[in-house]
This record gives sequence, C-alpha cells and structure tokens, in this order.
Amino acid sequence: MSHEQHQELIQTLHSCMTACNHCFDACLKEEDVKMMSECIRLDRECADICTYLEQALSRNTPFVAELASVCATICEACGNECNKHAHDHCQKCAEACFKCAEACKNVAS
Repeated sequence: MSHEQHQELIQTLHSCMTACNHCFDACLKEEDVKMMSECIRLDRECADICTYLEQALSRNTPFVAELASVCATICEACGNECNKHAHDHCQKCAEACFKCAEACKNVAS
C-alpha cells in the first residue's frame, strides 16, 4: 500500500501525538505531578510511537501491520491511564488515544 492509502491513519496518528504532547505538558504543570507520573510516561510513549508510525507509513514501511499493532497497544494503555484523571487535557487525550488505537487495529488486522 502506498502512503496515500494510509492518509486518514496518518492524520489520526498526528492528532493523537499532538494530544499526548499537550497532555504531557499540562500534566507537568499539575499541582501533584507525582500523581501524574504514569500519565506523563505513557503520554511520551504514545506520542513517540505515533510519530514513528506516521513517519514509517509516509515511507511505505513493509511493517505496517506489526507497527500498527504495537501502536494500538500503547495508545490503549495511554488512553486507559488518561481516563483515570478528570483533567480536561487527560480526557481529550484519552479520546484521541482510543480513536487512534481503533484506527491502528483496523490496519493491523
């Protein structure tokens, strides 16, 4: 598949990466940063894998299914962690993560 066929996934990955980076930054500014440590860690993991998969798709990687599967797992983990926190940035991040996980699962299968 050419990268044009993955354009929607590329946009979803980019949106998820942006939401995770925003959540990461906002979590660092929360009063109890220690309580947010797992959220912060998973925001970074998720943003990194989304960025990597976005780049890999753009260069027509032969490992689409494998990378998308890993990305879905990390997005779900990040979304589940963000869902534990009532902060608006966490809730928006969780939504983006779950959307991205679903899109990745569709490509991985």
